[in-house]
Amino acid sequence: MAARGRTGTAPRARGVRRRSALSLAGASLAGLLLAAGCSAPAAPPDPATPDIRETLDHRAAAVVHHDESAYLAAFGPAATTLRRAERAEFENLAEVPLRSWTYHLTGVRRSGTRATATADLRYRIAGYDTSPVSTPRTLELAEHGGRWYVTADRPGKGGARQLWQQGRVSVVRGSRSLVLGVGQDAATLHGIAAAADKAVPAVDSAWPGAWARRVVVLVPGSVDAMAELLGAPTASYRGIAAVTTGETGSSATASTAPADRVIVNPDAYGLLGAFGRGVVLTHETTHVATRTATSAATPTWLSEGFADWVAYRGSGRTAAEIAPELQDAVRLGRLPAALPADQDFAFGSDADQLAQAYEGGWLACELIAGHWGEKRLTDFYRAVGAHDGRAGAVEDAMHDVLSTTPDDFTARWRDYLRQRLG
Repeated sequence: MAARGRTGTAPRARGVRRRSALSLAGASLAGLLLAAGCSAPAAPPDPATPDIRETLDHRAAAVVHHDESAYLAAFGPAATTLRRAERAEFENLAEVPLRSWTYHLTGVRRSGTRATATADLRYRIAGYDTSPVSTPRTLELAEHGGRWYVTADRPGKGGARQLWQQGRVSVVRGSRSLVLGVGQDAATLHGIAAAADKAVPAVDSAWPGAWARRVVVLVPGSVDAMAELLGAPTASYRGIAAVTTGETGSSATASTAPADRVIVNPDAYGLLGAFGRGVVLTHETTHVATRTATSAATPTWLSEGFADWVAYRGSGRTAAEIAPELQDAVRLGRLPAALPADQDFAFGSDADQLAQAYEGGWLACELIAGHWGEKRLTDFYRAVGAHDGRAGAVEDAMHDVLSTTPDDFTARWRDYLRQRLG
């Protein structure tokens, strides 16, 4: 997930967006058949499926090989407006160093010479993605002269607009980062690359083990454009300086997990100073590094608190500087009774409550690192994420790694808040 708007981050999507979050019934005749060991016969594939797949394969190969003529051949000769728009989109991708681009066809519904296809667009950036980013697409096609042509291409269910659909993509290569921007000047993109290059070794020193040790950052032109990339309302991201997207889950490995993207909100990020920008990108890069150890079993206070702990580690900032909202609450006698709940980190929630949730998670991780040691903190993180479900995950990891209980830890944490913020 990401960090808070006050420091420049936001929560990230685990399953989909971590920011730097995660979510998920009568018996039918088919269910009864399956229960009895039978299954209904699968519907035969539409005869047009191979030809539609061929059209998409040719289009994909044209993207990778930068062949504009072959790319436009996927669209009917008479589709002048569509071809003009697709030519612009193809040119927008010109600087992006693509290693692969494929369409995994998942379904075809045809009516005569018209068809609707669903597919997963999977692409990799050379030198950065060991596995592809995957995004659902819905394509409309029409058959003419024995050949199928694409007539429309839009996000599929759960999908969103892509950066290159917003304008020409500019590319800046850092030593450990790749920054892709639309509507941004070169100085801005180079500054983000420099901050990301510093974030990677900072994260690496705090998170031992295998991870990519590089990061891809997307910088759209505005918070509205950022929301388009995330398929969410703009209001959810105002004041949030960055989010991280990607699939999480303890079964993935550094070489097989789908690629992460850090997405910057240029409006909020641009208001931060150098220190705040560094915190934001280090926080988000921590989500990239910990992605394969983060699962549905991981509470948000731990994933966000750990990312903040890494971001502030060695900064020299005091607890009062890092956690001012929680300090105010403690000094007013409103000491939290429990660790922050997942819903306390929700986008669009009360700003003070959101800040206190992040600060409480950070101090919980700082407590573990200070009392049990930094290795125990990372061991605890991995143990929680490796659990087969949320129920019992924290309890078991506290017992096995920290030799304590949730009640004891919460009491220690509340005392720690008094000590650090009172």
